[in-house]
Amino acid sequence: MDWIEQNWVLVLLGVIVVLVAIWWLAGSGKRVEADRTAAPLEKREEVSPVVTGPAVAPIDVPPPVEVEPVKPEPEALVEPIHPIPAGPPDELTRMKGVGPKVAALLNGLGITRFDQIAAWTDADVARVDAQLGAFKGRIARDQWVEQARLLAAGDTAGYEAKFGKLG
Repeated sequence: MDWIEQNWVLVLLGVIVVLVAIWWLAGSGKRVEADRTAAPLEKREEVSPVVTGPAVAPIDVPPPVEVEPVKPEPEALVEPIHPIPAGPPDELTRMKGVGPKVAALLNGLGITRFDQIAAWTDADVARVDAQLGAFKGRIARDQWVEQARLLAAGDTAGYEAKFGKLG
């Protein structure tokens, strides 16, 4: 009891806060109920959907023109640089700079093995690079031909010494 006599102001404030909270919660329930039973809004004056104003001349719209679908030109079709070799394809994603999307692009060009990439000439590199779209420039930047030479030869130690650990 000694504690209550010393802190009677705090106890009184606590009791008041509790009473106000109970009063507020009880009152909010009545307000929600009153909102539900409120009378519907007054009807608004209906507005005509017809726009009135100055007359405007109709716009002449030309008839639609039929467009012939674009056919790819023969030069745009990509032929494999090398014939697809027999045997299982190599995992091209082992090379640095070749992810699943680039590997799919290369496979679409008929490039499935390291020995094909290792045999590329500068003309082959330019031809494939032009087909890589957003990945253009990766062949030279990531040294794919040199990576492929080491991987095709099975020189894992040489590859890892130059390009880092194989993943």
